[in-house]
Amino acid sequence: MAVAEDNGLVNELGEYVAAQLGAKLDAVTFVNGELAIKTSAAHITAVLNFLRDDSRCQFKALMDLTVVDFPTRARRFDVVYNLLSIAHAQRIRIKLECDEETPVPSVAGIYSSAAWNEREAWDMYGVYFADHPDLRRLLTDYGFEGHPLRKDFPLTGHVQVRYDELAKRVVQEPVELAQDFRSFDYLSPWEGAQAALPGDEKAKDGDTDG
Repeated sequence: MAVAEDNGLVNELGEYVAAQLGAKLDAVTFVNGELAIKTSAAHITAVLNFLRDDSRCQFKALMDLTVVDFPTRARRFDVVYNLLSIAHAQRIRIKLECDEETPVPSVAGIYSSAAWNEREAWDMYGVYFADHPDLRRLLTDYGFEGHPLRKDFPLTGHVQVRYDELAKRVVQEPVELAQDFRSFDYLSPWEGAQAALPGDEKAKDGDTDG
């Protein structure tokens, strides 16, 4: 596998990882001076086990696990793993592509911190992690419909939540708006205000400070 050129230890590490993992990797590149590799869901556990345990890698800390949504692609999601090697003061990023239907193996057995990250990814994007010990929603409420960080999720949401005085409990109802989307002008109060503000009547065009 050809490895994109970079200088120093990062290049050496990239060549070493590519040589050791071989067909398990789809690409090895360098982004902002850091090593980035691309693999598949079928090989993610083998790749992460190697990066954690190999003496020249020792990426023992999972700093982040997140998802990026590309809704026009057949495999619309990139699952991204950011690892840190404290022993070698190196970082590495691992990516894999997946779709809405195909499960991605959970890596909670490799990095215990991944359990919460995978729950958040499932909740926000709907990426299913197979063999996760407790794959439940993490940030949204029970019975929430959809996955709110998908780019095709409606801006208004599907339901609205309010406290019902008669029922004496919180109820969920379909969103009812007079328009499909709220309007935001993103201007400051001084630039976006249309009505006259107190004191405006004192201002005249052309006035200057004395």
